Amino acid sequence: MTPIARHLARQYALQALYQWQMSQALPSDIETQFLAKQINKRTDLDYFKELLHTIPTQYAELDHHMAPFVSRPIDEIDPIELAILRLSIYELAKRLDIPYRVSINEALELTKKYGSAEGFKFVNSVLDQVARQLRTHEIISKK
Repeated sequence: MTPIARHLARQYALQALYQWQMSQALPSDIETQFLAKQINKRTDLDYFKELLHTIPTQYAELDHHMAPFVSRPIDEIDPIELAILRLSIYELAKRLDIPYRVSINEALELTKKYGSAEGFKFVNSVLDQVARQLRTHEIISKK
């Protein structure tokens, strides 16, 4: 796994998760479409598949982690930013092998590319607070 392969997996997973949120299509159908037409050969396919198939089954838990830190109902969050938050919170909660700073940085890069003009500020604020909740030991040891 290279950093670019993982970055591409996140990027494609974001697009696929957005599609899932908007259409409620089956993740397996979305995967088939992405594998046939969109995925770059350098992508970490295993990670793309993990994100696409796991996040839809755990979105309620992921939303629960962010709910205390958003001032509006989850369903009123911009769909792209919601998909980015779910992806990054999944990494913070379930993929302890990925440093929290990497997850947040990747989320911010995706938000700057795909989200609203100022969306990265909202995403950063939420993820900073979620990281403090889920990765307390890692954050303390970095100081």
